Amino acid sequence: MNKLLSDFNAGERGIIAAVRGEGKIRRRLFDMGVTPGAEIIMRKRAPLGDPIEITIRGYELTLRKAEAACVEVEI
Repeated sequence: MNKLLSDFNAGERGIIAAVRGEGKIRRRLFDMGVTPGAEIIMRKRAPLGDPIEITIRGYELTLRKAEAACVEVEI
């Protein structure tokens, strides 16, 4: 079952299935290590829902909700 990273709740985990998006956003995500096959854990969400904090490749990463909406994760 696939789900967008922006729809994850704290504590959920999965494997990145695809990175959507265009141009700069997609390139930025790849540069930060958000690539297909990487394991991801949703840590927490800011009070208003943006940004979110994830753990990927052994480090903490903060993404905006719009960036997270480009990442499809297999649960």
